[in-house]
Amino acid sequence: MILPNVMNSSPSDRPQMDSFEPINQGYDNTFQPNSLSIGLVVPIENYSDGPVPSMMDHLGRVKMVEDLGYKAIWLRDIPLNIPAFGDAGQTFDPFTYLGYLSGHTKSIALGVASIALPLRHPLHVAKSAATVDKLSDGRLILGVASGDRPEEYPAMGVSFDERDQLFRESFDYIRAAQASFPSFEGSQFGSLKGIGDPLPKSYGKRIPLLITGSSRQTLAWNAENADGWMNYPRNLYMQKQNIAEWRDLISEKQPYNKPFMQPLYVILESDDDFKPQGIPLGLRTGIHHLTEYLQYLKEIGVNHVALNMRFNESPIPKALEKIANQVIPQFHL
Repeated sequence: MILPNVMNSSPSDRPQMDSFEPINQGYDNTFQPNSLSIGLVVPIENYSDGPVPSMMDHLGRVKMVEDLGYKAIWLRDIPLNIPAFGDAGQTFDPFTYLGYLSGHTKSIALGVASIALPLRHPLHVAKSAATVDKLSDGRLILGVASGDRPEEYPAMGVSFDERDQLFRESFDYIRAAQASFPSFEGSQFGSLKGIGDPLPKSYGKRIPLLITGSSRQTLAWNAENADGWMNYPRNLYMQKQNIAEWRDLISEKQPYNKPFMQPLYVILESDDDFKPQGIPLGLRTGIHHLTEYLQYLKEIGVNHVALNMRFNESPIPKALEKIANQVIPQFHL
């Protein structure tokens, strides 16, 4: 895999706004304008031989990455082990698990990538998210999505074809629920008018909501409503154009810039100079070229990368320490 030269573009090639809006501790510490931070997708283990991880020493791994200086961990919302999908994620319910992790960590951001909104009632999502945010002193970052696994929808009695409308209404409901005694009238999930007040409220200004992919909405809608964009890995040129379009839309109407993040599967080779080879949604690479690639991502406007070590072949603790010692200091300044 040859890394294209995208470094010749100057910052003036894309909209620049001075800051991201302060929302909560997790969001503020993870996302900084013109900077890139590094996090990890949970489970933090190799489970390349099947869809279900062992989850052995899962708490120790999370504590380890916090101590090593990674900025965030990211859990997924996978209610069913679907063979065709091939990945059961951390297996635990994301909100229950984050509540547990909040009591065993101190500073690392607690991210969800992402809650499939059409499959959950938004009042439950709002309450669960605010609970995690409150218990963790404002460290929750909530990724949200329309969902992309059709098999889950009949299990929940939800129409897969209507997930775009369900997503929008759920998103608006969750936003409304963060106000005191909110007034919200929906067509799919019910009404909050004159009924009561959802509690608790978030620890910070609000629950930060990052939209995943398009979630079947227009980019303009996402730029106006989301607190950030969580997109999939793309060719560097394509990702650069995506981010530029996103930032153009933000600069037209928004008072603050908004972050962009992506995941990245990594197989870290023992040879530090191993030249990068493409794998699905990531790289097989040595540590030097990983640093170089992340620098490219920073240059095109990526603010956070969530590394996924599922297929890494060397011992995970050793790889995590190597990245922490040689890569993180180049970005977490």
